[in-house]
Amino acid sequence: MSIKQWRNDEKPREKLLEKGAFVLTDSELLAILIGSGTREKSAIDLASSLLEITDNNLLMFGRLSVDEMTTVKGIGVAKAVILAAAMELGRRQCRSSFEVQKITSPEDAAKLFIPLLRDLTHEEFWVAYLMNDNGVISKEMIGKGSETVSVVNVREIVRNGLLKKTIKVIVAHNHPSGNIKPGKADIKLTRKIKEALSFFDIDLLDHIIVGGNNYFSFADNNLI
Repeated sequence: MSIKQWRNDEKPREKLLEKGAFVLTDSELLAILIGSGTREKSAIDLASSLLEITDNNLLMFGRLSVDEMTTVKGIGVAKAVILAAAMELGRRQCRSSFEVQKITSPEDAAKLFIPLLRDLTHEEFWVAYLMNDNGVISKEMIGKGSETVSVVNVREIVRNGLLKKTIKVIVAHNHPSGNIKPGKADIKLTRKIKEALSFFDIDLLDHIIVGGNNYFSFADNNLI
């Protein structure tokens, strides 16, 4: 049955207007973005088919590319682009909500980087430059790689630290697999960064590895 034939209190748009967006299911929210269904499937059916790709895991759904979304019959490029844009807006809102101005613990450092890194399907390496009171001067990506490798220029970390007149640095990268345990290469790179920074009296406070909503802190595990 087409959604148009449903009772008004069952239609996603009307339901949202009457009761608020928070009462809608994931499928109903996606259906509003999808807009219309096909002869065979309603917009909610299409939304359910999309969610099945990631076993109804919204975090993983946010990682889907336009090409992956269009594998569902009835989801064309136009609909997929709208969904991708909505997912990106959600990520940006989340980043703004959890913006950390001062780092006082590994948990604070994790809150700074998790919104940036948790949805990625490739590795990225980020650096946060801190003031003397641990206030965040800036954060920036300095390396981007494939699913398993990040290319990190240690000299760039040092150079940027000197330009920003920082005395403290925190680095972070993600493991797209979700496994937050550091590998030998992660440990070796951390030591290399710490040693390079120490020549210029800049302290490496922590290295955070992000996997989904979880994190590993080198400082918490006495690896710094």
